[in-house]
Parts: sequence; structure tokens; C-alpha cells
Amino acid sequence: MQAHATLVRDLSALFRDKLFIEVPAPDTDLIDTGLLDSLQLVQLLLHVEQELGHRIPLDEIDLDDLRSLERLARVIAQTREATPA
Repeated sequence: MQAHATLVRDLSALFRDKLFIEVPAPDTDLIDTGLLDSLQLVQLLLHVEQELGHRIPLDEIDLDDLRSLERLARVIAQTREATPA
């Protein structure tokens, strides 16, 4: 559980420092609130790969998985577990 909280915190920092978006809460819907648009979604995936060292395969991405920091952290954790070291 601590790893998940750390990942959410890292994602929040990534949004703030790289995308210049202040996310109010980990469960805020980033798309419905207009905080994240289609171009920023692409930038987000690039920054996740560059800053967190984790690539989410495009064929595994569901738009709903990118709606909040909580959901995104879950996807990253799941794909990390599924990826051989």
C-alpha cells in the first residue's frame, strides 16, 4: 500500500512539474474536469516513461485508466508486476 501512495505522490509531482497541472486530489477526474486534454494525455505517457522509467504499452491503455492519479497508479503498478525484470 505504501508503494501505491508513493506512486500517487510521484504522479502528482509529475503533473505539477512537467504538465503544469495542479491535481486537487488523487481521485479527481482529470478528463471530466478539463484538467487533461488529448495532447496532454500523450505528454503524460511520455513523462511517465521518462520520469518514472515505466512504459505503458499503447495496446493496454484504456482512457478510463487515465482519468485520475489513483487509476493511473493502479495501471502502472499492474503493468510493472506483469513485466518481467
